[in-house]
Amino acid sequence: MKRLLVLPVLLLTLLAGNPAISADFQKGKEAYNKGDYATALRELKPLAEHGNAQAQNYIGTMYGNGQGVPQDYAKALKWYRLSGEKGYVIAQFNLGLIYY
Repeated sequence: MKRLLVLPVLLLTLLAGNPAISADFQKGKEAYNKGDYATALRELKPLAEHGNAQAQNYIGTMYGNGQGVPQDYAKALKWYRLSGEKGYVIAQFNLGLIYY
């Protein structure tokens, strides 16, 4: 009986302890589109740090435009490059624009 409880408790602990899982891409995207960059950053950055290519592109755009963060082209390049390496075409385009 105890073995049956171990797996659900372990899974719940992993899910509750991982901010990337609790971060909501859609919420971050909507916040970005509304100009609520603080919420967008809070929702998207954990996803970007865990490899979400779309979130990485949004974070790159925020750094490139100074939206909710200080403008920093080096950080924008970093995020665009990470996203572009995963094949995210919009990030590849954005990377090209920075180099242009």
